[in-house]
Amino acid sequence: MKERPILFSTPMVQAILEGRKTQTRRIIKPQPFKKDNIWEYTKKSHATVSPDKILDCPIPPIKCPYGAPGDVLWVRETFRLFKNDFYVYKANYKFPEAFRWKPSIYMPKAAARLWLKITDLRVERLQDITEQDAKSEGVEKYNDLFFKDYTNPENKFLCAKTSFTSLWESINGQESWEENPWVWVVEFERIEK
Repeated sequence: MKERPILFSTPMVQAILEGRKTQTRRIIKPQPFKKDNIWEYTKKSHATVSPDKILDCPIPPIKCPYGAPGDVLWVRETFRLFKNDFYVYKANYKFPEAFRWKPSIYMPKAAARLWLKITDLRVERLQDITEQDAKSEGVEKYNDLFFKDYTNPENKFLCAKTSFTSLWESINGQESWEENPWVWVVEFERIEK
């Protein structure tokens, strides 16, 4: 079992804390591409997990930077350090603008409060996400009927997948959904340290 860090935005940390988020999708880098009907990567690829069961022809195996089932991820989130190594987290504040926060990338392992055990790992195209998987991504729901639009708070959606599309674009850019990249699908459960 290995331990690795993983970054999450404040809304996604809140979704983990509330038990709504049990999956995350991360873009595979480098992206596979087809050349002469053969799947390839750029020369900087690594080896381990093979997505060839999903593709119509074999693809060289690639290593997932987030680990494998059984490994543990410690969550890096936006935080603040007070005296005596006392940490507070932006996800806990309704009005976080009252403080000056440190970006999650700088959070040390000692400050981690969320630990996630990887339960499953697979590769798929982004747009292949199911309605249930979109819910497992932690999209916010209003009144048991509507889902949040992460790009325009005035809107609401009836479909979790559409809400996830807006979440993806709010994080990765406006045209990122249409690019339909290959992604790691990391399923996890929250555990104690």
